[in-house]
Amino acid sequence: MDNKIRRIGILTSGGDAPGMNAAIRAAVRTCVLHNITPIGIRRGYNGLIHSDVVELDARAVNGITARGGTILYTARSEEFRADEGVQRAANNCKYLGIDGVIAIGGDGTFRGARELAKHGINTIGIPGTIDNDIACSHYSIGFDTAANTAIDAIDKLSDTMQSHQRTSVVEIMGRNAGHLAVYVGISVGATAIILPERPFDFERDIVEHIRESQYRGKHHHLIIVAEGTNSTNEIAQRCRDEMGLDTRVTIIGHVQRGGSPSARDRVMATRMGHRAVEEILAGGTNLIVCYRNSQITTLPIDEALSMTKDLDEYMYRVATEITI
Repeated sequence: MDNKIRRIGILTSGGDAPGMNAAIRAAVRTCVLHNITPIGIRRGYNGLIHSDVVELDARAVNGITARGGTILYTARSEEFRADEGVQRAANNCKYLGIDGVIAIGGDGTFRGARELAKHGINTIGIPGTIDNDIACSHYSIGFDTAANTAIDAIDKLSDTMQSHQRTSVVEIMGRNAGHLAVYVGISVGATAIILPERPFDFERDIVEHIRESQYRGKHHHLIIVAEGTNSTNEIAQRCRDEMGLDTRVTIIGHVQRGGSPSARDRVMATRMGHRAVEEILAGGTNLIVCYRNSQITTLPIDEALSMTKDLDEYMYRVATEITI
């Protein structure tokens, strides 16, 4: 282990995701194990620029694994996007004696970590986003909990759909990625799933699916729409106008980003938080902790950010073939 490491900063940036607290706890406890002082950086990179920090210890993170959100708060920092902001953050790291920074979040968070690394700060990223759109990692913290939250809401919605023989158009979060929508759509047996990664044709993707469903005697229908399509209300209106269906729109929204993390998110976050500290102590920097091929590993940030994550073709085929 590198004995020069005395203090490690931990921050969360961008959108919050269930499981971030478990990653924080693991990082703090691993620091304490190695006689390293963990420093909590509040409100992401903005907190680093303005020295909004707090010294943590093992007791400070008791019980946080079960809590959603992030005890360190999160924010997006316009100031940090400028070279002057990055320089100020790096200077504060040196002034505060922070030898390394663990940054939990998405692509924007990792770009920030890369900039800090250029100024000599050891940085390690941990993927935390419900969208599961981090290309270098097959899984990101928060995805499982968000999916379960949406599934639970839709299961309840299905009861009233069936009672009134209605069609529901449900919008699922995910920004411009459809990974969460596909996963949820398969889980709830959606009639149709509309994604930003696939060209949308109302006749093919909605009408034909509903007609097939009606032919089999089903009179209530569920259409899952990923938010990145920006077409939720349009689809609902066309179902009313062109098909004469009693249609309702449900936007589950930010409730998907909250709540107590699932077991999978707690365990994955704990493993990633532990690995991040070990990487810094071993001299690693400018890396992202990833989950690939059922293993926790790391990739250079530059390489990770150059990757793209396409929709899982097999999952999409299952969604379209099984939900008919």
